[in-house]
This record gives sequence, structure tokens and C-alpha cells, in this order.
Amino acid sequence: MSKNRRVLRLSGLEPLVITPESNFINVGERTNVAGSKRFLRLIKEEKFEEALDVARHQVEGGAQIIDINMDDGLIDGKAAMVKYLNLIIAEPDIARVPIMIDSSKWEIIEAGLQVVQGKCVVNSISLKEGEAEFIHHAKLIKRYGAAVIVMAFDEVGQADTYQRRIEIAERSYRILVDKVKFAPEDIIFDLNIFPVATGMEEHRKNAIDFIEATRWVRQNLPYCSVSGGVSNVSFSFRGNNPVREAMHSVFLYHAIKAGMNIGIVNPTMLEVYDDIPKDLLEHVEDVILDRRDDATERLLEFAETFQGKTKESTVDLSWREEPLQDRITRALVKGIDQYIIEDVEEARQQAAKPLHVIEGNLMTGMNVVGDLFGSGKMFLPQVVKSARVMKKAVAYLTPYIEASKDKSTGANGKVLMATVKGDVHDIGKNIVSVVLACNNYEIVDLGVMVPPEVIINRAIEEQVDVIGLSGLITPSLDEMVFLAKEMERQNFNVPLLIGGATTSKAHTAVKIDPVYKHAVVHVNDASRAVTVVGDLLQKESSDTYKKSVKLDYESFREKFLNRSKHKEYLTLEQARANKLKIDFKPEDIVEPKVLGTTVLEDFDLRELVDFIDWTPFFRSWDLHGKYPDILEDKVVGAQATELFSDAQKMLVEILEQELLKGKATFGLFPANQINDDDIELGVPGNETTVFRTLRQQTKKRDGVPNIALADFIAPKESGLQDYIGCFCVSAGFGTKELAEKYEAAHDDYSSIMVKALADRLAEAFAEYLHKEVRTKYWGYAKAENLDNTELIKESYRGIRPAPGYPACPDHLEKLTIWELMQVKETIGVELTDSLAMWPAASVSGYYFAHPEAKYFGLGKIKEDQVYDFANRKGIEKEVAERWLAPNIAEAP
Repeated sequence: MSKNRRVLRLSGLEPLVITPESNFINVGERTNVAGSKRFLRLIKEEKFEEALDVARHQVEGGAQIIDINMDDGLIDGKAAMVKYLNLIIAEPDIARVPIMIDSSKWEIIEAGLQVVQGKCVVNSISLKEGEAEFIHHAKLIKRYGAAVIVMAFDEVGQADTYQRRIEIAERSYRILVDKVKFAPEDIIFDLNIFPVATGMEEHRKNAIDFIEATRWVRQNLPYCSVSGGVSNVSFSFRGNNPVREAMHSVFLYHAIKAGMNIGIVNPTMLEVYDDIPKDLLEHVEDVILDRRDDATERLLEFAETFQGKTKESTVDLSWREEPLQDRITRALVKGIDQYIIEDVEEARQQAAKPLHVIEGNLMTGMNVVGDLFGSGKMFLPQVVKSARVMKKAVAYLTPYIEASKDKSTGANGKVLMATVKGDVHDIGKNIVSVVLACNNYEIVDLGVMVPPEVIINRAIEEQVDVIGLSGLITPSLDEMVFLAKEMERQNFNVPLLIGGATTSKAHTAVKIDPVYKHAVVHVNDASRAVTVVGDLLQKESSDTYKKSVKLDYESFREKFLNRSKHKEYLTLEQARANKLKIDFKPEDIVEPKVLGTTVLEDFDLRELVDFIDWTPFFRSWDLHGKYPDILEDKVVGAQATELFSDAQKMLVEILEQELLKGKATFGLFPANQINDDDIELGVPGNETTVFRTLRQQTKKRDGVPNIALADFIAPKESGLQDYIGCFCVSAGFGTKELAEKYEAAHDDYSSIMVKALADRLAEAFAEYLHKEVRTKYWGYAKAENLDNTELIKESYRGIRPAPGYPACPDHLEKLTIWELMQVKETIGVELTDSLAMWPAASVSGYYFAHPEAKYFGLGKIKEDQVYDFANRKGIEKEVAERWLAPNIAEAP
């Protein structure tokens, strides 16, 4: 072969020349701490000699390139990468293959480039952060003489269509070749492999678009290569390995023919193309190549029978012999979506219009669901499963309805739902949306963090009948008040629903209802939503209902305000004089073993299973009772057991496939109480870090103190050096993407489930980390030995109060925590404008260790403390009032 031929030349000790005639190149990824728990453990334990065996087995098993990644919070990634690569150099049987240096941190990539021998591959760069950073990294990679993987990603997002793939690839190619003068043969494009057969029309072409984009790239962008991760294509059939194996083989067969020449493929999840049963092959190729309009439905039906005949034989299918309407009703009531498409198609053939199937057959079944739910014979998780079947049926019928130009919906009304600006929590909102949709209301769901002007404009545009607002954090209350005022200013007459964890009838009656002359109703759980919306929109009686709500809230408001007037409060000076006076002793103060900030990146979530508190999980589904007793409850026990079983299956899938990522950071610092209510931290290079706390001001009976969190820290004048901690944990990375995949497949049940499980894992992470801090990092409770029940009861020394909660309702202190520990920069958890954490499944707070530290509620405070607090923080009094409004005595 001519040395001047432009082909991808990589090397370890031996060259790897990838020509158009080369077979597919397999990349081994078990030397990746994110891809192999065994490899991660060996690196953490610094057993590098054993870790070399992982690489050796990869090479012996046929890997032609090995991917090495050291991104983990508990190891020094840069040092580990350098050490491991240096050890590989001394092992000729491993070092003979090229290395793929894989990291999200440029400093690790560059450290690897400085020591690796031969010609390696960098994984990866993209236009996500713009051209300037793209060019900068490309120039450095070129200088080091490496090849590069370029992701099909730009400033707008991931490429998800044929056109976007080729546009981003061509733009990246032109920048690299024309501006950077990068050798085109050293460019490898990853064109994004996405799932097919999700049930969404727009996903039909995911596989064929990748294949055709590969073909276009190889024909139009000379000399480059194409790579990808194959397992994504079969995501919809997780749990059915025979079908997944066939899908991988079929996809690879056609993608390789189109020019895909490098990739990560699990050999155990491949079937020999010629060995795939012909009937399965036909169904799979119909989906991969998008050869039939009904390809997805046919494969779904076929896959169920192909998956296992034992399971099929144990299922009672006698109901399939019943009349059509009975079959559709049963499918909806039982949440069975296996046969709904064929039944709906049969109904469509019999109906004058496709819309009649929705208004007739489907709504007849959903009315049964509504009746059973309303009478307490069905529970919320079952209703959400019913909605999954309904959505699948409607999605199938929608193209027929569009084709017939029949725009009538026959809905009971249109409801706009939104989580307000700055707030990211939406589980409750989504559940209410599903329940209302099941009762034939059209839902316009605007998602989370929705600005008021967007809510107003969409409400006008969609001509909605009801607006529903949701919020979990305290600042959301102000957003709701502002929106109500704006609706009043613009002469709206649309009823307003208020819901969410921090909302209450008191706040709704006292702060929102007076500023909007039309109906405002607080909805405290999903089961009430249907009744409330029905009463608001009932033509014959809605005026009577709205007037009764107004009168009820007016009466409630009057009683609430009168009751508040009779409460007695101390001045801030008096409250401080009555502070909690702890006799601080040296033996009660323990210096932490690890001072400063610690980061845990890509934490193994399996460590958290034993720390999960399941009781709130059931509550989020409107099933009330304490775990595990709820599983035996006479009323909800059967449904709770089924829900718990579904949760366990999904949890196993999340953990085994590492679908969610966990990260944490925590810090332990010298601290002392100053100025009664402040806690000063001794942080090297940042001597001004101070946590501001708030003090109870309600008048107490004799002998009962007015507490502030600062009381649990030794005063500076005591001469004792005390300590404090703070933390942020998240189990939410990947939740949004996973939930969206389920939603795209019309599976609200699984979408809500994954968010609920992520929340449980985040809380479990907080519990786990607190234990680790108490027993190891701080070490003041080394002998502690508590089971999960005792941990849930908080039967341990120390507390971890969180900004925004009763003891410290001021969310502004999160800003201090974030700045102190560089939370966003280290683990990627961000704060919204309203100081909600994103990802939503995150927890943050403080650590107090004194034996007398306990949880308490701040309660109401007076204007003098608000003014004092504003001065201490250096902010305007109006800003302090906004954040503390629910706790100010003159307001609910």
C-alpha cells in the first residue's frame, strides 16, 4: 500500500491501518471506569497490575483499540491516566494496540497525550460549546499527532435527523480541514445512534437516518471514518435480549455496508446475521430500514411471542374472545397495551370517522377507569398505566384523524399546566395532567421553569379553559402571586389551580385569591383535580361553585388573619437574649479527619439501595401508608405491592445499565458563631465566608429558648474551635433524558416512575453521605451502627438541615454553599433563578455535629429581623422580604 494513500493510521507498538477494505474495528471499553465496576474498583484500590489484566483480556478478546477513561470523583484522574498509560507501555502484548484517551476533562486528555506512545484517538470534541473551543482543542490534538472523534453535536443540540447529522458533520469537517488544517483521514464522526420502535412517528427513521448519513459522510467528506455505540438502537426492547441481539446485527449489517467502520459493540449482544430466524429478521429489518408504516406495531406484537412461549402459555388470554368494546375497556382498566393497536384498528374499520373511536370506544373505557378511580377501586399508579394505553391508541389514530381533516376533539375542556419560573419539580404536575387527560381533558403541558409571559401568551393562543400552576420551592409562591396579578391586569376570566409542596390553602386564600377576581382553587392532591376542574367547567353549576369557593376563601382569609393578629412575638433583641445556651465542652467537639472539600464523581448508585426510604415514594403516587406495612394494607396493599414490584424492576434496570449518574461534593470547615446569628467559616484564602441564620421570634413559654442554627456552633468568644459541614448530592443526571425517552414512547407511567426513583436515590444519597461523614470523614461517631429504620428515624448524633426547609427557610444561603464548594464547577448541579437545584433529584444542606443539635421550625418572624437579615447579607430589604415572605408574621 502506498504511504501517500490517505487512510486512518493509528498505532501502539504495531500499526493499525484502517482502509476502505478493512473489516469493522472493535473498540474495547472495559478499561473505562464508567464502563466497568471491576476496573473502577481496581483503580480506586491502586491495584494497577490487576487493572492491566483488564486491558490484556480486551486485546486478547479481539479489541483493536482500547478506550481508557479515568473520570471518577474518588480518584485523581490525571495521575491515574498517566500511571496506567506508563504501565501499559511496558506490556508489549497490550501496548501493541492503539489507545483511545477518553475523558470529559481536557487536562486528563492532555496528560494522556503527553505520555501515550504511538498514534492514539481522542474521544471526543464537538461544536457544543461553539467554534472557538472546538478549534482550540482540535489544534492541540493536531499538535500531539492524534486522531479525533467528533460528535454530531452543535450549539443547538444533538443531531437527531438525517439533515442535522450531515449539516453538523460537514460544518465540523470544513472547520477542521480548512481552518485547522487537520488531516481528514484522522477525523472520526460519531453520528448519534438513537432508538427505533418507540411508538413515536418521528423516531421511525432514527436507524435509517444514521445509516444514510453515514453513507453521505463517507461519500462527501473524503477520507474520514464513522463510529457509534450500537446498543442505543434497541433501547425500546430492553429486557428482550433475542430481539435486541437481532436488532444490533441487522443495524450493523446495513451500517457497515454504508460505511460505518469503527464502533463499540458488546459481542454477547450480537446474533450472526444469517442465523437470525427469517420471520424475526423480516420484522426487524422492516423497523431498522423503515420499510412499512406498521413496522413498529408488527415488531412489538411479534416480539411478545418471540420473547418466550413459557410466559405466553401462563397468561389467561380468554378475554381476547370477548366483544370489541369489552376488550378495549379491559385493556384500559388493566393497563395492557399489548393488543390495543389491533383492537383500535378494528374499531376504526367499524367507525364512520377515526375520531369516533376516541370519543366512543376509548372514552367508554376511560369512563370506567374514572368511575373506578373516583370510587376508590382503582389507584393512581393504575390510572397512569391506563393513560399509557390510551396515549398509545391515540397516537395510532392521530394520522387518520389528521388525514380526515376532523379537528374536533370532543374534550371536556383544555387545561394548561406549568411549573412556574425558577422551579424544576414536575412529578405532581405530571400526575395531575395524566389524571385529567384520562378524564377527557386536553392538556397543554408547558413543562418546568416557565416564565409568566409564556404562560399568559400560550393561554391566550390555546384558548384554555383552566390554568394549573405547580411549585415546590418557596419563591414559586411569589411567581404564582405575580401571575395572578398579571391575569387580573389583562382581564382574564380563566380559573386558576394552585398546587405543589409549598403551596397551601392559607397562602392561596390570603395571597393569591384577593388579587384575581375569578376563581382560584388550591388542589392538594391529584384525586381532587378531576372533581375541581369538573365543577369549574360545569355549565349549569360552575357560577355557583366559583362563588362558593370565593366565599370559602374569604372566610378562611379573615379567620387566618385574625388568628395571626393574636400571636405574640418578641423583638429580635429579646429573641437573641432568649437564645439556646449550650454549655460547649472540648470533649463534644471533634476535629474532622478530612478538612476542606471532597468530590465524589460518578458514584456507584448501587451503594444507596439499602438507604432508600420507600414511604415517601408511595406518597408521591397518592398511596398513603408507612413502608413496609403499606404492602399489607387492606385498602391499597395490592396496588402498593404491584407498584413496588414495578419500581424494583426499574431500579434494577437503572443500576445495572447505569442509566442515572450520581455525583456529590461536601466540605468540612473550621467554624465559630459570631454576632449571635452568624457562623463564620475559617476557609483558607476566603476568610469572609459566613452563613447567616434566622432566629425564632414567637413568644415561648418560660424556659423554652428561641433557637437559631448558629446556636449549635461554639461562639468565637468561647475560645473553642468548632466545625461545620455542607454538602450537595445528586442522583438526577440522566433522569431528564430517560424520562423523555419514555414520554416519547407514550409511557407516562415509566417517565413518572424514573423521576420518583431518582428522588428516592437522591435522598438515600444524602442519608448515605451523612453516615459516611459522621463515621469516617468527620469521625465524631466512629462507633455508630444503625440499620436503615434507625437512620430514617434520625437516631444518630447531628443534623443536616437544608436551605428552604423549616429551620432555615432562606434559599439565598445556597448561593454561599455553591460559591464555597464550587458546586456547579465540580459536579454540575446548578441553581435556577429561584434557587431550585437542577437536576431536580438533588439535595443540599449543612452538617451540624453537636450532641444537642436538633431540627426545629423557624415559624413567623417580624419585620425587625427581616431588616436585620438584609443588612447582614448586604441586600435590599425588599429582596429579603421576597425570599422570606411566607415566614413574615404579617403574611402567610
